[in-house]
Amino acid sequence: MRGINFLNKLRKNKKLQLVEPNENIREADINKSMDSLTASRVLLKSGLLAEAVASTYYSMYHMLTSLLFKTGIKCENHMGSVILMKEIFDLDNSDIILAKSERIDKQYYVGFKIIKEDTEKAIKNAEEFNGRLLDFISRLGQEQLTGYRTKFAKLIK
Repeated sequence: MRGINFLNKLRKNKKLQLVEPNENIREADINKSMDSLTASRVLLKSGLLAEAVASTYYSMYHMLTSLLFKTGIKCENHMGSVILMKEIFDLDNSDIILAKSERIDKQYYVGFKIIKEDTEKAIKNAEEFNGRLLDFISRLGQEQLTGYRTKFAKLIK
């Protein structure tokens, strides 16, 4: 229920709304996702592990926003988008929640030891997450999209 209350607060502040589905933004977000994942690998090879972790999260986030724009949902809040993944699409969002937490820890706090193997694992998780989401997006038909839009409208009324 707390997640729904948060979504309604975003809606009231015009940070979450139903818009026309946008294939151009969807495709641009997929490209951003792929670029961020490529950057993660380059940063890993360069030994910039905290930056690789951050870029890995953004790769996942951009793939998620691609799904939202495919459906016609605009969310200007990262956690709101993550909540929608579960509430609207009934998809497991635990991987992106973990990636977001790791990004925050590694970017904003000191005292966290970052290990190359953990960063490699994060990149592999992002690759798998992005693949699952891209597959889900590619299989969406018009009837499903309409159903998700209706579900969204009911959720944040």
